[in-house]
Amino acid sequence: MKINKSIILIIIISVITGGIVGYFISTSANQEISTSPHQHTEEESKDQIWTCSMHPSVRQNEPGDCPICGMDLIPLDEADGDDVLSEDAISMSATAMKLAQVSTTKVERKAVEKDIRLTAKVQEDERLNYAQTAHFPGRVEDLRVNYVGEYVQKGQVVAVLYSPELLTAQEELLQAYQDKENQPQLFEASIEKLKNWKLTDAQIESIIASGKPKEQFKLRADYSGYVTEKKVKEGDYVKLGQSLFEVNNLSRVWVLFDVYEQDIPFVKVGSEVSFTISSFPNEEFSGKINFIDPSLNPQSRVVKARAEIQNLEGKLKPEMLAKGNIQFKNTSDVAVIVPKSAVMWTGKKSVVYVQEDTEKGVSFVMRNVELGLPLNDAFVIEKGLEEGEEIAVQGVFSIDAATQLSGKTSMMSADKGEGDQIDISDDAKAELNPLYTKYFELKDALTEDDFETAKAKAEELKAVFGKIDMKAFKDDAHEKWMSYHGKMEKVLEHIHHHDNIEDLRKNFIALSDWMIQVTETFSPISETLYLQHCPMADNDKGADWLSKEEPIVNPYFGESMLSCGEVKKKIN
Repeated sequence: MKINKSIILIIIISVITGGIVGYFISTSANQEISTSPHQHTEEESKDQIWTCSMHPSVRQNEPGDCPICGMDLIPLDEADGDDVLSEDAISMSATAMKLAQVSTTKVERKAVEKDIRLTAKVQEDERLNYAQTAHFPGRVEDLRVNYVGEYVQKGQVVAVLYSPELLTAQEELLQAYQDKENQPQLFEASIEKLKNWKLTDAQIESIIASGKPKEQFKLRADYSGYVTEKKVKEGDYVKLGQSLFEVNNLSRVWVLFDVYEQDIPFVKVGSEVSFTISSFPNEEFSGKINFIDPSLNPQSRVVKARAEIQNLEGKLKPEMLAKGNIQFKNTSDVAVIVPKSAVMWTGKKSVVYVQEDTEKGVSFVMRNVELGLPLNDAFVIEKGLEEGEEIAVQGVFSIDAATQLSGKTSMMSADKGEGDQIDISDDAKAELNPLYTKYFELKDALTEDDFETAKAKAEELKAVFGKIDMKAFKDDAHEKWMSYHGKMEKVLEHIHHHDNIEDLRKNFIALSDWMIQVTETFSPISETLYLQHCPMADNDKGADWLSKEEPIVNPYFGESMLSCGEVKKKIN
């Protein structure tokens, strides 16, 4: 059978063409399958958001470094989400909390406890002070108590006196004795007269037996104790009842503890107190508070709390210094108590950061609280927190910083306005520098209780202020300076007219507030300054001041409470 050559040729061409088409189709499919994951990854990469674990407000479309802290950015899905429960809350990933060393605790209601440290001084018990008086008038012929501190035993001869009055009384006794049968009442009256002068029955019988009066008589001690004050010397004439010296037996002493104002609520009559003395470092003494002074010392700002201590061995001596301790615990009343590290405060406002749970993590929101009694390492919270809520106790400043950077309400940003920072020229800074020099000189004079120097420095400061060239402040700085200038004029108007240091210190409070505002707004000083605070100044309202040194040297109390206060913050 003869096959047509044309048909065979068509079949061969069809087979070859089908193979080629099949090859290309297969290759195209394989390429599509192999490139699909790559294309998907690119699309995902375009949608990925990167953030900083320390600053969640940072958002970028690609990996890199945080523009704030320089840390490596992490994918947002690793940050545990950022759902929050309120617009002022700041979310923090688990990584961010770990890096910022944030830790939290549950708010609890507990008994109020405080360990109160006190300083004290040993004093003699005033009720054991006795005066050795002359039992009869006369001249001191022989004084047998010669120095302060000498121990006198009751009944001991302390002096020999010559007494013309006693000599006359003896003669009257002898005459009455001779006529006692006829006038027994006169005889008895003569005996009573001598007894009133502390002559004993034996001495009176001795006079009668001898038949003649004695010119000198021995004066015996009425009490035992140490001589605390000597008031006569040999040859002095003393009247009836006149004190020769004073004694105290020191068998019981007072220990007077200094209680500062903030500790007064914790010290009660009946409080048990323990204390130590440097002379006996390994021995602890104890007693109970039996009296609290009703008035406060205006200089030291303390009240005296007194404990009576038995001192039969004589270890405790007047003027010894002691260190005391009172353990206060009120189990009958519980309160909301939080660690001090949880509270951020400026003296006017106190806040904590409360944790709020989200589906993907946690967030923190700032809350104002009202502080109650300060404890050793905690505060009593009067208002603002409930039992069971969870608050940050460590890393609070990091949370506040993150909140501020996110543009939300924070401790550092809540009171902005007066404190918004404005850049000023070098000329403006030069105008302000002399003002700071005089301010610190005034502060130093107040710390030294030097009123005359302080008054002079106040006058110099006012003069320097009046010479500041307002033209050196430009634009916003000029407007802000003018608002400050009016306030300062009122502050300085009468600063050099005060006639006592206390009034000048009150004026210094307002002056310091103004200087702090200027410092935080313009930053005119290149060196580090310290914003310091005394909670007891201004009648316990608290007051601030600026210092070039970190150690506290208090201008509001001077020598009486030189180290009272704390550093609130550094101003660079």
